[in-house]
Amino acid sequence: MTRVCLVGRESHDLHTELVSRQTARKALSTYHLERPYANTVAIETISLGAAVSFCNDLSWYLARFAAAALVLEPSVSETEWLSQELATAIRDGTISPEEHTPHRVVYGVVSDEDGPPCLVDPTYTTVTDGRAPEYDQHDVDETVVVRITESEDRP
Repeated sequence: MTRVCLVGRESHDLHTELVSRQTARKALSTYHLERPYANTVAIETISLGAAVSFCNDLSWYLARFAAAALVLEPSVSETEWLSQELATAIRDGTISPEEHTPHRVVYGVVSDEDGPPCLVDPTYTTVTDGRAPEYDQHDVDETVVVRITESEDRP
C-alpha cells in the first residue's frame, strides 16, 4: 500500500479545511482518514499512481492549505517519503524509481502529551557519501525523511 500524508500550513487546520468543503470531502470519502502527526491528514492508496491522482484531485486545496504532500511508496523506499513532485516524476517515468536524488527534507518529530506528535522545522539537506546529515535543530524523538527533486531544494 502507498501512503499519502498531507501536511497543513501552520495558519490552517488542514483536516477542518478539507472536510468543510464539499469537493474535498467527496475526494476524501472513499478513504479512511488518519492523523499521524498534528495538522496532517493521511490515507492509504493502492499504488503510486493512485496517490498522485489523489493529490491532483485535491490540488486546489493543497495549494491553499498544505505545506507539503508526502508519498510513501514501498517499492521505492520503505523508510523515505517522496515529495509530490518526485512521486509524479516517478509515476510519469521521467525519473526512474532506482535513481537516488541526493536532495532531502528532514522533519523532526516531537511527541505531544496531549495529542499526536508534531512535525517540526524541516531541514533541507543533501546526501553525501551515502548519508544525509543528522537533524540538529531540536532534540527529537525521530525524523521523517523526504526525497525531493533538485528544483524543490531550498524553499
